[in-house]
Formats: sequence, structure tokens, C-alpha cells
Amino acid sequence: MAKEYFEKLTQLVAELKIADEVEPSLEVKHFFSGAALYANQTLCASWSPSGLAFKLPESEVADLIVIGEAKPLKYFAKRHIKKGYALFENPGEQDSNQWKMYFVKAVEQV
Repeated sequence: MAKEYFEKLTQLVAELKIADEVEPSLEVKHFFSGAALYANQTLCASWSPSGLAFKLPESEVADLIVIGEAKPLKYFAKRHIKKGYALFENPGEQDSNQWKMYFVKAVEQV
């Protein structure tokens, strides 16, 4: 299953030309049951069966959760919420261009 998310994340990052928008070097790696995007070897986004998650400013994460656009991120059901991450469920059903802003912000957080 991780291969599927690795391919999806790799394709989305390439399609949106994220590397052209940011300074740090980017790399997609396998991550648990999904894939993660690293900027300068620091995790900044992930795509898994739970959805697409981005590391964002904590105030923005809180706002996105309050208005119902995102959910808190938990990598495992019985674990704690990852602070500073917004999880978007069913990202494949959305226009891929909407994710570009979040990728750029996530890279800037590292």
C-alpha cells in the first residue's frame, strides 16, 4: 500500500512543480503505510490512507480544524495528535492545484 501513496505523492509534487517554488531540496520517501515529503531531510507533508497532511503554522492548523476543512493528524489511532499538522481527508477528490499553497507553506516550516 505504501507504494501507491509514494507514487501519488511523487506525482503530485512533480505536477505542481513544488521544487520550482522552494529553496530546500525535496525528497519523497516511504513512511509507515504511506509516503512523506522531506525538505532538507525534515518531514513536512505526508500522504497515507488517512489523507494528505501538511506541517503548517499552529494557528493556521487550528483555524482549518475549527472551520472543518481539516482534521487533527494522528499517525496511529491510539497515539497522540501531531501538533502543527493539518490532515485533509480524500485529497484525490479535490482539485490538485489547491494543495500547492499548502506544500509551499509546509516546506517553509522546516
